[in-house]
Amino acid sequence: MIRAVRLALVVLGLVGARANAAVIDWQAELQRCRELRASVAPLLQAGEGISAVGRSNRSVRRCIWIQRMAVRKKIPGAENW
Repeated sequence: MIRAVRLALVVLGLVGARANAAVIDWQAELQRCRELRASVAPLLQAGEGISAVGRSNRSVRRCIWIQRMAVRKKIPGAENW
């Protein structure tokens, strides 16, 4: 019985920690994406590719995802790319 209670407490602790880790600071992420877009846009308009700009595709994909989710959740300052 005590073992089951301990196991339940451990599972609840892990679930709680995971829920807190999923919290996104939307304003900070949106600001980071705005800065990324501002630094990449002139180079892309000049015909350079993302690889030539030195940005990883992962950061660009994350920014697109953040923007999409922020628009869907109606976060202030969110805009479509």
